[in-house]
Amino acid sequence: MQNEPEYELIKSSRKTLAAEIKQGRLIIRAPHQAADDDIRRFIQKNRQWIETHLAKSRSREAAAESIPKLTPEELHNLAQQALKVIPARAAYYAPLIGVTYGRITIRNQTSRWGSCSSKGNLNFNWRLIFAPEEVVDYIVVHELAHRKEMNHSRAFYNVVASVLPDYKVREKWLKENGEKLWNCV
Repeated sequence: MQNEPEYELIKSSRKTLAAEIKQGRLIIRAPHQAADDDIRRFIQKNRQWIETHLAKSRSREAAAESIPKLTPEELHNLAQQALKVIPARAAYYAPLIGVTYGRITIRNQTSRWGSCSSKGNLNFNWRLIFAPEEVVDYIVVHELAHRKEMNHSRAFYNVVASVLPDYKVREKWLKENGEKLWNCV
């Protein structure tokens, strides 16, 4: 067998094996009862995916190191700016969708652009302030649509499309350019 990549093993009550790449590191999630041989076979079976995504992640990490970092004061100012822009967009789109929402929080989230709690509270990543207005609107509408559909079903996307018929263009921009927004901190 080829040398397997270095990895962190996290065992839990899950039922299946999974590989995750985080900050240039491989994490294997496994059921408590998973045998070492099963884990090795899983890594070998998924070796191509693992190597490809490890390389991408390490490349992103290296690129991020070369970008000047924002000061705490700059971060605060950007979060304050987001706190003005995003709630205004939510207030505009909520009636169009026919929903209400609780409080809006701007956060330094590490893996999401936004989220909607079951109580109707909305959280948004402050990095959205760097995105084009159309993309901010897409994230706002996406989270507001969860007030009608707490999933990502066809019905959910129908709600999004009812307000933003071109949402796929906005979603595509985020997939293609979103990584750049993460690297500013």
